[in-house]
Amino acid sequence: MSVRIDKGRLGSGLEMTSMIDIVFLLMIFFLVASKLDEADRSIDVVLPQASAAKPLTSRPREFVVNIDRDGNYFAGARPVRLEDLQDLLRQAATDNPQRQAVIVRADENTLHKFVVAAMDACVQAGIEDYQVQSAAAD
Repeated sequence: MSVRIDKGRLGSGLEMTSMIDIVFLLMIFFLVASKLDEADRSIDVVLPQASAAKPLTSRPREFVVNIDRDGNYFAGARPVRLEDLQDLLRQAATDNPQRQAVIVRADENTLHKFVVAAMDACVQAGIEDYQVQSAAAD
């Protein structure tokens, strides 16, 4: 007994009606939402001035410590001694308490003790958010 398969109906195409309906609904939603936003901003309101208000603070920039293959420290592009680096990290931690992030970037040929010293400087400065990245030598 042979089974016949109707191959003509399977490849006839996709039904696009429901997809078109969804696209139209999304368009209507975004049009209405944008009109509501315009209505909120069209009212003329004179905002009061605050004399003691503090400006909104943005996320502090990450403090980048670079270490070359000879163990020299750089705060950004400026060469610093380890003691000066500790002072800079303390100042950054004071300016941004519990929010300062530090990235320690070390050359691939740097001795491990220099990286550990930079991590220790972060801990002594009270910075808990630090990470170590390795950079290939140029």
